Amino acid sequence: MEIYFDNSATTKPYKEVIDFIVSDLSTNYGNPSSIHRLGIQAEKLLKKSRLILSEALHCSPKEIIFTSGGTESNNLAIKGLLNSRNSKGKHIVTSSIEHDSIYTIFMELKDKHGFEVSFVSPDEDGYISVEKVEKELREDTILVSIMHVNNELGTINPIKEIGELIKKKSNKISFHVDAVQSFLKLELNPKALNIDLLSVSSHKIHGPKGAGALYIRDSLSIAPLFTGGGQELNLRSGTENTTSINGFAKAVELQKDSINKNYDIIENLKTYFRNQLEKSIDNIKINTPKNSSSHILNISFLGVKGEILLHSLEQDGIYVSTGSACSSKKKGSRVLEKIKLNNVEKEGAIRFSFSTFNTKEEIDYTVEKLISHVTQLRKILKYKP
Repeated sequence: MEIYFDNSATTKPYKEVIDFIVSDLSTNYGNPSSIHRLGIQAEKLLKKSRLILSEALHCSPKEIIFTSGGTESNNLAIKGLLNSRNSKGKHIVTSSIEHDSIYTIFMELKDKHGFEVSFVSPDEDGYISVEKVEKELREDTILVSIMHVNNELGTINPIKEIGELIKKKSNKISFHVDAVQSFLKLELNPKALNIDLLSVSSHKIHGPKGAGALYIRDSLSIAPLFTGGGQELNLRSGTENTTSINGFAKAVELQKDSINKNYDIIENLKTYFRNQLEKSIDNIKINTPKNSSSHILNISFLGVKGEILLHSLEQDGIYVSTGSACSSKKKGSRVLEKIKLNNVEKEGAIRFSFSTFNTKEEIDYTVEKLISHVTQLRKILKYKP
């Protein structure tokens, strides 16, 4: 038996996506920049993929730039914007619990490039309040970057209210949102939310790895990170990874009209799992707030080492995570540190993340194995509540 509860790290591609990719590799191998028939065919399919993404985000196709994934989208958004506005201000507002692909950029900009960065602290649920963001805004602020759904906790941030605040305060401030964990899980309309730049990724939504996209509001100008043949509206030179991009679009096409239905399915699974755990295992702490995204549940099993529990579950064919996959080899979670968990709570934290592939039967089996492993490990580690 294989039970996969690590969908925030990556998702299993849909069979329809896999079949589409195999066909695309076989028949659509032309370079979309070539002017012969095979090149024109590849370009036509690329345009179709761009249209599918734009429809899902309620924007124009010319506002979609394809990238290699969420990390590149975040880098292009932030560095591209700042490179084009270097003389207009040096102050940035973000949160202290952003994904590493954003947090690391801002630390580098602060330490090496003379930018001032205000890191807004979350509350104990990982929530970034509008009031805290507003307190950090200044005359020389040029960028605010706040993630939509936290990748470790599932906390949903008030991006609509933050977007309204920024629009009200100044037209000189751009608003970037990392929507990698919310795209096709929550309804997203960047224009309606006053978002200027928005990052999404394919492999988080049952598409292939190696593809992502950046929404750039049509009136916004950013600089490319690297130059060459001028692909992707001169913002992302290099031959497009058409197979991954088209597979990404296929995954979007399969889900864009069932966001609310899928949300309810996954929310019911998460709620069932949470209730079963709370009934069956003492001395646990639910780190994910109740009003959170449907697909993430972060739990601390007190007196147990999260990494040991992870590998114990793996022996039973159950795959989970101790935090963000992009920083899983680092010691400790910055997110859990910032929401002020104590050492016992941090050490025992496990992230379960769900998809529509999961079932109640899988949850029942997992709860059964958790009861066994947690009981045994607490005895070995001599845990005393």
